[in-house]
Amino acid sequence: MSKTYYLPQSNEIELFEAAAGMNLPVLIKGPTGCGKTRFIEAMGERLARDVYTVVCHDDLSAADLIGRHLIDENGTFWQDGPLTKAVRNGGICYLDEIIEARKDTTVVLHSLADYRRVLPIDRTGEVIEAHPDFMLVVSYNPGYQNVLKGMKPSTKQRFLSLSFTYPKPAIEKAVIIKESGVSEEIAQKLVNIAGEIRRLSDSDIQEAVSTRLLIYAAKLMVKGFNPHQACMHSIVESLSDEEDVLEVLQKLLSLHFSA
Repeated sequence: MSKTYYLPQSNEIELFEAAAGMNLPVLIKGPTGCGKTRFIEAMGERLARDVYTVVCHDDLSAADLIGRHLIDENGTFWQDGPLTKAVRNGGICYLDEIIEARKDTTVVLHSLADYRRVLPIDRTGEVIEAHPDFMLVVSYNPGYQNVLKGMKPSTKQRFLSLSFTYPKPAIEKAVIIKESGVSEEIAQKLVNIAGEIRRLSDSDIQEAVSTRLLIYAAKLMVKGFNPHQACMHSIVESLSDEEDVLEVLQKLLSLHFSA
C-alpha cells in the first residue's frame, strides 16, 4: 500500500508499471511542480523498489553518479554513486532535470538505456550488469529547453516518454485538500486562481503557478494566515520580481481574496 499520496491524471501508473516489467527506461516531461517527483516516489512504493533521486545541475559529474575512489585511515577505497547502487542492488534511479547535467555526464546512461543494461566503470575496470529490478527514470521541464540545453535525440530516443501537465481542476482540488487540510471552498478558490494565472499571456512569468505553491498557500491558511497574505507569500512573490507582473497578479488575487 503506497504511503505517498498521488492521484493519477491519466494512464501513467499503468504505463510506468508496464515499462518496469519490460525493463524499459522512462522519460517524464512536464512543468515544475506538476507532480513528477511525487509520482516517482509513489511508484517506488507501489513496486517495492528503492528510489535513488539525483537533482541534476551544471556541476554534476559522471563521478557523482557512478562513484569515486576515496581515502580513509585504511587507504584507498571505492564508493559507489547513486546510479551504481541502483544498478547493483536494484531500484529506481531518478535523475531530475536531466537537461541541467553536462553532456559528458549523460553519455554514461546510454549503455543502461538500451538492450545492454550495463554500466561500465572505467576506474575499476568493472562492467556491471543491471539488477533485474533496476529502472532508469529521467525528467525535465520542456519550458527550460533552448539551443544550449536540451536532450540529444540519440539520448531521448532510448526512453519511453510520459508527458505531465498540471492536474485537472478536480484532481488538483483533491490534492490541495488532502495535503493541507484546507476547506473545499478555499481549495476551489486556489484552483481558480491557478487556472487564471496559467492562462495569462504576454507576461514575464517564466513558470506558471505549481500545485506545490497552492499547497503552501493552503497550509499557511490552515495555520491562521489571512488568505490574501498566504497567497502573496506562496504564489505571487514566488512567480516574479517584476513590478508590473506583480501588480497584475495582485489584482487577480484580489478578485478571490480581499486584502
